[in-house]
Amino acid sequence: MSTEVSTLSRLNPADFAVPAAMDKIRSRSLVVGVFFGLLALIGYFTSPDAFFRAYLLGFMAWLGVSLGSLGLLLVIHLTNGRWGLVIRRILEAAAKNCWIMFFLFIPLCLGVPRLYPWAKADLLANSESLRWIHGEYLSLDKFAARGAVYFAIWLLLIHFFTEWSKQQDSPGNRSHSRLGALAGPGALLFGFTITFAAVDWVMSLSYGWTSTIYGLLFLIGQLLSALCLATIVAVILARYEPMKALLHIDHLHDYGKFMLTFTMVWAYFAFSQWLIMWAGNLPEEITWYKDRLHGGWQYFGLFLALFHFVVPFMMLLSAQLKKNKGTLVKVACWMLFMRYLDLYWLIMPNFENKGGFYFHWLNVVVPVAIGGVWVALFFRNLQGRPLLPLYAPLTGAVLEPAHE
Repeated sequence: MSTEVSTLSRLNPADFAVPAAMDKIRSRSLVVGVFFGLLALIGYFTSPDAFFRAYLLGFMAWLGVSLGSLGLLLVIHLTNGRWGLVIRRILEAAAKNCWIMFFLFIPLCLGVPRLYPWAKADLLANSESLRWIHGEYLSLDKFAARGAVYFAIWLLLIHFFTEWSKQQDSPGNRSHSRLGALAGPGALLFGFTITFAAVDWVMSLSYGWTSTIYGLLFLIGQLLSALCLATIVAVILARYEPMKALLHIDHLHDYGKFMLTFTMVWAYFAFSQWLIMWAGNLPEEITWYKDRLHGGWQYFGLFLALFHFVVPFMMLLSAQLKKNKGTLVKVACWMLFMRYLDLYWLIMPNFENKGGFYFHWLNVVVPVAIGGVWVALFFRNLQGRPLLPLYAPLTGAVLEPAHE
């Protein structure tokens, strides 16, 4: 204990600053975001329906990284594991981007009449059941109000976890107990709000179809997205000090094991949903899968099953792969791409061209535009604090191998 105290007493925040080389990544990301944002603006005026579909896809993809980072922070503070301390500031910086996603929720509300059948006047006029759903739950004002509540809960949790974490950069703080105490209730709120948000923003595209596992699919996918991004950023930072001395093979091995776990859980949820509906064989349930098993979508689904689960599962079984920086980063990049394709498969078959596979150039441009701005703001958040909470309880234990 005395060795740990003496080690911490000599810590200098400047020694744990983000390397200046990250400025180049931030500026380039912003340039990419602005350039693709201009292309997206052209797409909005030329094809507004396709624009809002692509916007929903990009919004859910990057919101998932922010919320997944919050979810991993909850796991870290619940388990108090040493594995999470090295990437904690990365996750906090990503979670703080939920602010920009809140503002990006406003255009999504403006696109509701173009996206959701329950908001289209012609369909409302011809469907009594749809009018009932619209009046009771799925109306634009209630959609926006519930979204505001979800974001308020997420932003409050992010505020507490990041501000209390900031206090751990100073000696004598007592924020560790508060972080642990909030993690339990925060995890419950996180799970409920993710489920309701997934129902409102994606499942309501097929308003007559329901699934009790649907929200869990989004939750586990968000955790996987956030872990993959954190691993990629940690390895990039490990080219420079201080992360070069902090990130060890054991950390990479842990991140690889979590990737394997989340991939397996995602596959379990996806298969369970399909199995339950196949066994029930009810017309109102199997319609959702019929749209995704015809017209080219069946090959898309097969590609997802192989390359979102089977191939990553086989690769991540290898302990040597999980301990290799370059290989693990490649797997993490691939899994981020597969998360995009999984959201594509969940969202795009809901629209009117149900006769076949649907693709539009905006489905790439808009997510890249949002992602460029998101990454630029992420690195700005990351540069605001030391890469390690200097006086967290486990900081001394993490630093010991580095000093050795």
